[in-house]
Amino acid sequence: MKRDIAIEVKNVSKKFKIPHEKIDTMRSIFVNIFSKKTYEEFKALDDVSFKVKKGETFGIIGRNGSGKSTLLKILSGVYRVDEGEVNIDGKISPFLELGIGFNPELSGRDNIFLNATILGLNQKEIKEKFDHILEFSEIGRFIDQKVKNYSSGMKGRLAFSVAIHADREILLMDEVMAVGDMRFKDKCLDVFENFKKQGKTIVLVNHSPEVIRVNCDNAMVLDGGKVMAVGDPDEVMKEYERIVNV
Repeated sequence: MKRDIAIEVKNVSKKFKIPHEKIDTMRSIFVNIFSKKTYEEFKALDDVSFKVKKGETFGIIGRNGSGKSTLLKILSGVYRVDEGEVNIDGKISPFLELGIGFNPELSGRDNIFLNATILGLNQKEIKEKFDHILEFSEIGRFIDQKVKNYSSGMKGRLAFSVAIHADREILLMDEVMAVGDMRFKDKCLDVFENFKKQGKTIVLVNHSPEVIRVNCDNAMVLDGGKVMAVGDPDEVMKEYERIVNV
């Protein structure tokens, strides 16, 4: 991989097995113990290839079910590829399904330490950044309540705040602009702009062609798990608009 490349994805494919039977009663459970399980294969990604340069903001767009989130989970190490190769030069901070990694039985405070540790921070670093994480999240006096009592917006704000303080070279951002109210979204946009000025590599998944056009250096359209177009954002968005208007 060339030294100026942060992410290189080569011919990546990913399949999932979807069981045919639906188990919704106790009787169904006992009946299905002795029956042969059948599955349907779903190809979430099909021979996907692209490169992201260091310091570049790379946009990914596509309809629901096109494979965007699956791809980001592969880049972040949540999923393994079935075929192909992924090479990454730099530490990653994933902003995926914010709050999904929280333990609902732990407090917000404990979850900050847990998530920050997963992102690679040591205890000293977390303690130094804790007040800043708390201030940005706007959780305030609820920080010592169990996360299961938080609203989805509170969990999203806290997870976003932890992720932005991890200080990694590569940022995977999956619809994070949708976190919180308008004022908090403005704060998120400010953070995004600062990341760009710092020369961080950003992979941005968004459903808005305008967001991709304005913020990205290059872009890619996924549809049905396949790459339909990659390159200049204006040209790529034309292909996306053609797909959604068919």
